[in-house]
Amino acid sequence: MTVTRGDTNALAARLRAGFEAQGAQAVEPPILQPADTLLDLYGEDIRARAYVTSDALRGEQMLRPDFTVPVVQMHMAHGADPARYTYAGEVFRRQEHDADRANEFVQVGYEVFERDDPAASDAEVFALIAGALGDLPVRAVTGDIGVLMAVVNGLDTSDLRKNALMRHIWRPRRFRALLERFATDRGVPEFAASDAPLVGARRQHEIDARIAALTADAEVPPIPARDVDLIAALLDISAPMPDALGRLHDLSVDLPAIVPAVARVAARQEALAARGVNVSKLAFDASYGRTSMEYYDGFVFGFAAVERPDLSLLASGGRYDALTRRLGGGGREIPAVGGVMRPGVMLELGATL
Repeated sequence: MTVTRGDTNALAARLRAGFEAQGAQAVEPPILQPADTLLDLYGEDIRARAYVTSDALRGEQMLRPDFTVPVVQMHMAHGADPARYTYAGEVFRRQEHDADRANEFVQVGYEVFERDDPAASDAEVFALIAGALGDLPVRAVTGDIGVLMAVVNGLDTSDLRKNALMRHIWRPRRFRALLERFATDRGVPEFAASDAPLVGARRQHEIDARIAALTADAEVPPIPARDVDLIAALLDISAPMPDALGRLHDLSVDLPAIVPAVARVAARQEALAARGVNVSKLAFDASYGRTSMEYYDGFVFGFAAVERPDLSLLASGGRYDALTRRLGGGGREIPAVGGVMRPGVMLELGATL
């Protein structure tokens, strides 16, 4: 089937209208976004995925790589509480390795900012998107990055090591390598004094500070092998949601730090069931979202075509409470969850207008 721009826009308009009918306010963030905010959130890595340009008055700008960040900024600046938003429009992603992947495509989204019942908000977003996908042959997967974050925060190790692990949660190989490194007793390194001239941009006080930090870190006791094994057991969980929740409860006996996060998963399961979702067949994967959902810090989900692995996700989303805190300023924050849909991919899978 040949998917035209007109067909995609028509389906996007219908999806957005459906979300408006649920009480969402339609918004249209500018296509050009200030680069400094995105660079602050994602670091220089974002340059490999975004189109960057420069403006004499406004500085570096990026073609909109997604909608969530500008919607959060808008809400934290002058949004009501609670609030629901929807949008439809183009986003842009550079593709340096796969010419078959689109570098410009249409997204439709639904975002909820609400304090009262996060589990109910999670279920609302998931169920509305699942309903909008209709009878398309898709498989849903859910997860919760907050459980792994709770494990890391509960480790008996230094804050420096915890922070390093938290930074690499979305890079599974680096996370595993770092965890194994911190579980090894490497001894205190020896640094020999030298009168060689300084080469490069670092000054002597910076070198001394780095040596002091490495020495202090080497004196931290290794993370117990038992904790490493428990984290591996957590990340191996992949099962229907009730079974996965049972395994999470079992692990919480040895990992008490995850008890509140597991309680949130249990509350979400109840809220999803109340929305008519068949949770007995809904997949839960404890590692889901760790390679592509960097600003999520709790519930995550995605819908993929059952028999078309070549297609991108038809829809995805999750909870991003911490993002509202980072963009709110002055300590302001609000629980928030949202999801996006790809009408072009839906049409490729057989969606009708």
